Amino acid sequence: MSRDELLTPGADPVEAAEETTLRPRRLAEFVGQPTLVEHLEIMLGAAQRRGQAVDHILLAGPPGLGKTSLAGIIAAEMGARLQPTSGPALERAGDLAAILSNLDDGDVLFIDEVHRLPRPVEEVLYPAMEDFQLDIVIGKGPAARSIRLDLPRFTLVGATTRTGLITGPLRDRFGFVARLDYYAAGDLAAIVERAASILGVPLEPDCATAIAGRARGTPRIANRLLKRVRDYAEVRGDGRVDAAVAHDALALFEVDALGLDKLDRAILQALCRTFAGQPVGLSTLAVAIGEQPETVEDVYEPFLLQRGLLQRTPRGRVATAAAYAHLGLPPVAAATETPTRPLGLFDPAEDVPE
Repeated sequence: MSRDELLTPGADPVEAAEETTLRPRRLAEFVGQPTLVEHLEIMLGAAQRRGQAVDHILLAGPPGLGKTSLAGIIAAEMGARLQPTSGPALERAGDLAAILSNLDDGDVLFIDEVHRLPRPVEEVLYPAMEDFQLDIVIGKGPAARSIRLDLPRFTLVGATTRTGLITGPLRDRFGFVARLDYYAAGDLAAIVERAASILGVPLEPDCATAIAGRARGTPRIANRLLKRVRDYAEVRGDGRVDAAVAHDALALFEVDALGLDKLDRAILQALCRTFAGQPVGLSTLAVAIGEQPETVEDVYEPFLLQRGLLQRTPRGRVATAAAYAHLGLPPVAAATETPTRPLGLFDPAEDVPE
């Protein structure tokens, strides 16, 4: 099973509806991220006591950790309406102006992938966030004039997976910036148990731990793995899910004990076998496994780095001793220095640098 199949939301309308029902509605239902939850409790409680909209919030972190769920929770806790959109969907300044002009006092505007906002759209946000005013240009050429409209006091919740791509002026206008961390195994097991009760899956206690251990620290993946285990139990078993059934199901869907999928293992196999332990450039590695370099770098490498299976060195990517052990291969001694460049690194004579 590929990562895209595990992570892509909305591929199946029924599954998309199930995923929506699994989202927590209140802070009390949200499992994990205890420090962030405590901060939000204080901010939301203070805003409610003052009768004001909560300050603008930026949520950063890898996909699947609950940024969208937290935006909905913030709106629910404040008794406000949630208006969701995304950075790529706002192509022109007029698109954002139309949304802002239709907000009511206290509403929560959620912009997913906020780092992908076009610059003209982003500039409309500056006075809206800071002064709750909207600048509109009427007319063209020498006759053009600008008017400023008052906006209701709203809360902007931005979500991003690439904090470094957010411009300084936009980031500075958020009153609270939080980063979501990967979840502990115990928190993921609790999330799996909650999802199983909502979906009506008869789950044995040890099964939740088995699924959580392969979920890569991500609730979205944990819920997806639970659904695949449920499907396997219904078709190949009696419907009950225990640790043995979970192990067999996840092995069938090519998710191993560390949570690595087929492409994760392909990356490690290429480094350990194809290139025999030599440093490998990103483009060369991507060609070797048949993927785009951006996908390898942004989707697969972070988890391999986190688990200590991969290293980025000045000479290229190399597999660690833990990677050889996981694949059941004898470790290869580090390549000796040679006058030739390592595999896949940039050569000025080539057209495309790494």
